Amino acid sequence: MAPVLTVSGLGKTFIMHLRGGIELPVIADAAFVLEGGKCAVLGGPSGAGKSSILKMLYGNYAVNEGGIEILHRGQIVDLASAAPRTVLEIRRETIGYVSQFLRVVPRVSALDIVAEPMVERGTDRRKAADRAGELLSRLNLPERLWALPPATFSGGEQQRVNIARGFIIGHPVLLLDEPTASLDATNRAVVVDMIAEKKQAGVALLGIFHDTDVRNAVADVIIDVTGFAPDKKAA
Repeated sequence: MAPVLTVSGLGKTFIMHLRGGIELPVIADAAFVLEGGKCAVLGGPSGAGKSSILKMLYGNYAVNEGGIEILHRGQIVDLASAAPRTVLEIRRETIGYVSQFLRVVPRVSALDIVAEPMVERGTDRRKAADRAGELLSRLNLPERLWALPPATFSGGEQQRVNIARGFIIGHPVLLLDEPTASLDATNRAVVVDMIAEKKQAGVALLGIFHDTDVRNAVADVIIDVTGFAPDKKAA
């Protein structure tokens, strides 16, 4: 299957403004492709830059070097240089993201947080809420919690809301940053099944999984991030 996302020459350097402008390179010359129907996993120790790569692909971090070409509306777009409006459009339609932490919105219910991406794309609010409820049920979040804001939920409950929100849209590309980190074994198994269904639907997935069993269950390709270390590139 043809790549839906191609990373080439990707580099990221952080500038430590509070320490006299010291430059801290974290990623150099990263290159890989994502194919539909497969789950690629970023491997490497903590601090190797795995989350930084995901955040660059989603547009949360600016790219210092290289390109991120993604198939969007039938055309190749370079996310690394795209205008902010285009990045937001791509997030709505083409690339989804499940982070490690839920962005808690005061006074907004868990059900509405999950349904919001569908509503933003024009789906009837009732239909979106029904789909949100299906996902929350599958992830074993008690229905008594659906109408409540997730601010007081446990970490595992918040993460299940986060996962449901990320999976509710059929994005062609889905980024997963430790989605199962705070889940019990039962719900980790649910997420593994959900990832398998995304692959069956032709979605290209890129994830970080520190849980060895989960990683082994979902990974088709392992991308060793240590190969993108700046000191290695300079050697």
